[in-house]
Amino acid sequence: MYKLLLCVRYLRTRYIALASIISVMLGVATMIVVNSVMAGFTSEMRDRLHNFLADIVIESRTMEGIDHTDRQMAAVEAAAGEYIAAMTPTIDVPGMIMFEDPYNGKTITAQVMIQGIDPESKGHVGPLRDYLGSYNPEIEDGVVIREALRSRSEPLSWELTESATRYRDEMKLQESLEIRSAFEDESPPVKSEEPANGALDESPDFDAVAADTSHTVADQTPLVQDVFLQDSPLNKPESQIQTGAYPARVYLGEGIVSFQAQDPDTGKLHKVMLVQPGDDIILSTVTVGRPPEIVKMNATVVDSFRSGMNEYDTSVVLMNIKELQKNRGMQLDDAITSIHIRLKNYEDAPKAIAALQGAFPPGIVTIKTWEEKQGLLLSAVEVETAILNVLLFLIITVAGFGILAIFYMIVVEKTRDIGILKSLGASSNGVMSIFLYYGLGLGIVGSSAGVVLGLLFVRYINQIEDGLSWVTGRKVFDEKIYYFFEIPTYVNPAMVLSVALGAIGIAVLASILPARRAARLHPVRALRFE
Repeated sequence: MYKLLLCVRYLRTRYIALASIISVMLGVATMIVVNSVMAGFTSEMRDRLHNFLADIVIESRTMEGIDHTDRQMAAVEAAAGEYIAAMTPTIDVPGMIMFEDPYNGKTITAQVMIQGIDPESKGHVGPLRDYLGSYNPEIEDGVVIREALRSRSEPLSWELTESATRYRDEMKLQESLEIRSAFEDESPPVKSEEPANGALDESPDFDAVAADTSHTVADQTPLVQDVFLQDSPLNKPESQIQTGAYPARVYLGEGIVSFQAQDPDTGKLHKVMLVQPGDDIILSTVTVGRPPEIVKMNATVVDSFRSGMNEYDTSVVLMNIKELQKNRGMQLDDAITSIHIRLKNYEDAPKAIAALQGAFPPGIVTIKTWEEKQGLLLSAVEVETAILNVLLFLIITVAGFGILAIFYMIVVEKTRDIGILKSLGASSNGVMSIFLYYGLGLGIVGSSAGVVLGLLFVRYINQIEDGLSWVTGRKVFDEKIYYFFEIPTYVNPAMVLSVALGAIGIAVLASILPARRAARLHPVRALRFE
């Protein structure tokens, strides 16, 4: 009984023990907060990778793809239909995008991955509707600055929204007026000449009229004006004025056509879009011929998407699959390069893959789960989390060394008390137990306080972030950079328990050496100089 009484007394009366308790508490709280935030980010990243790639991806080994889409889809259904909830054909091919920067007039060219999709079936495989800007409100600093342009019940398609159609009509009208104005400004004054026979030629030579600078565009017939417009560099296939949308339609990754700019007045970052839905872009890729040839495609932007994964948002262009087949020369064979599959239960993925292996000739395709395709990235995150845990656990280890040093001081200070206890009949094991219980008590109190503090911090982490942003005057966690409207967290009870038990274990281990030293003290030597 005296062991517990002394342990409680030391914990209540010795302020030096408070330093050990605080160090253990802070170490435990830090590990819980960091692990919860890391788990939240990792979970969100895995979900977004999973949603963009689908459960299983069947990929052709060549850019020519596999022929006869319907036949391949039927073979997949026959082989693993019992496991499949939905699937969609796609074409993945590298390419280039070119568009004009409206702010400085320069042409921007970037490398992209063009993915031909069918929006309806793509929406069944993954949450495409959740990524498209027109189906979701635009939120900035927690405030809705634009409501959704489409109803969530509206089917996915390549049609422009009403606002995008109006924007396109206005832009094309403005371009047309600017071109006509430029021709009129560059033309010299008109010299009026009467024909020799006093009458107008019934069949004017429009080529001569167009080349003759003695006539203005305003004085020529509409047909002659069209000749001028057709000869304009702005009317080449890459940049011709197209009133109606092109047959090729695309969803652009938001990161391809946007950047963050700082408001000089408020200092806040805001998103600047270089291309809007309704604008035209130029895509280029290679055909399936031998050798491949470069093909250019004029396309109209229908929407932009934001998946939350920078890897995709800055490099992927989603395009209507039929037009991509047509431009690449894949239309006759109805070829595709991959099939994305969503399973009824992802735990059945090994069974589904085994069934699908027999649906295709050997060496034609590769069949992988989304985790296998993103294995390097997921492994890197796991390694980073493991290393971070080791580094953070060193904080608790440092607290353990603090407990070790404090206990040695207590043993030296309590030498007389130890001698009195032993002279009264206390055993060496009893004296040793006092300090072991003391270490156990420090670990339990410190770990309990750390668990409470850590869970409270995780619970109110976004409010804390708002307070820090207010104090520092800048956004600590900017959703425009991290693609999250709030800091994601996930508390794993097993992690909390393991951290708490680990801290208690370190505290007990740190008290073993001082406890053994106290147990070895001889009562006569302990009291000799007292």
